[in-house]
Amino acid sequence: MALVTPGGCARLSVGPTVHVRRRMATLAKLSPPRDETVDWVKATESFFDGDSRPIMLFDGVCNLCNGGVRFVRDNDRNRRIRYEALQSDAGSKLLRRSGRAPDDISSVVLVEKDRSYIKSEAVLKIMEYIDLPFPRLAFFLHFVPLFVRDFVYDNVANNRYTIFGRSESCELGDYFGHYSPTASLFISAA
Repeated sequence: MALVTPGGCARLSVGPTVHVRRRMATLAKLSPPRDETVDWVKATESFFDGDSRPIMLFDGVCNLCNGGVRFVRDNDRNRRIRYEALQSDAGSKLLRRSGRAPDDISSVVLVEKDRSYIKSEAVLKIMEYIDLPFPRLAFFLHFVPLFVRDFVYDNVANNRYTIFGRSESCELGDYFGHYSPTASLFISAA
């Protein structure tokens, strides 16, 4: 084979073809599909039977999240929002209702009777429920593109334990006065 270069021609030789055997490693094993499927909206509708207020799901061991729940609780004089730790049984069920994995604690989630919100959308929706001036601030923050809001949210969420720390258990049971280790934190168990 010849290669044309600015100074003339150069001869290239190509060695014998080398075959490389590729190894495939199994990274994850898929579970076989279950025969039964659960309708999580129906399975969790009892959370909204006697009380239609939305439920804020939060990371119960995250100091930032616990502070956020305290802030919302202190600025929600009309008690329009209920609270539940993502790590609780009720939280896992409500995560599934929202189309998320039952062990996903990466985002605050606001669950309404007919819809769920995650990440920055959940934060803005929560702001709409609490006292002034937060609903007006949420209105203006809606003009920031979703990808920008979620980028900021993800950066804070991914570093929340490093910056704000974590606790061994949910501290808000004592704050609200209803915590029982065997019961759901703040909403009635289904």
